[in-house]
Amino acid sequence: MCARAEGGRRMDIVVDNAGFELLCDLCLADVLLETGAASKVVLQLKGHPTFVSDALSKDVVATVEYVDSLSETPGSSEVGRRWARHLARGKWVLNEDLYWAQPQPFWDMPQEVTEDLRRSAMVFVKGDANYRRLLGDCQWPLSTPFSQVAGYFPAPLCALRTLKAEVGCGMAAEKVEMASAADKQWLTDGKWGVIQYFKSPSPI
Repeated sequence: MCARAEGGRRMDIVVDNAGFELLCDLCLADVLLETGAASKVVLQLKGHPTFVSDALSKDVVATVEYVDSLSETPGSSEVGRRWARHLARGKWVLNEDLYWAQPQPFWDMPQEVTEDLRRSAMVFVKGDANYRRLLGDCQWPLSTPFSQVAGYFPAPLCALRTLKAEVGCGMAAEKVEMASAADKQWLTDGKWGVIQYFKSPSPI
């Protein structure tokens, strides 16, 4: 709301995997622009594929071209053409960096990456691997506040994660109890997820 009132600002998405997940990331990037929340979206992509599914700039381009080619579904091809315009006009910026494919925790972020993210009004961190780096892959008590764990991050932060590992934080005890009762493998089976938001980064 604040960003839209200011005429839109830069927002970032730290991308994880190509394929359907990347398609969803591009839908988010499109909504941020089309609603006026963002004036520009920077897609933070991996400089090389550590895993075969890791998303690179060429995967974004290929996804946009594929959606544009869906002529049998006019609505889809219209979206593809709009996405192509976002790229051509610099509204979507593709930024590859080797750092996003490395195993270090995000609190060991290189200075140049930190300074770049400080320019963002909001950084969306996507995926299980990125979330685990955000937490240093440490076994925090699940009730530990997200702001306490991720307060070092250099910009306002929204983490979007499907749970696939026994690492987490910011979960209310009653929610943990409810999930545990419903599904004994809830932390690892990919059927549960979290959306966690932290507005004001701590000074670095």
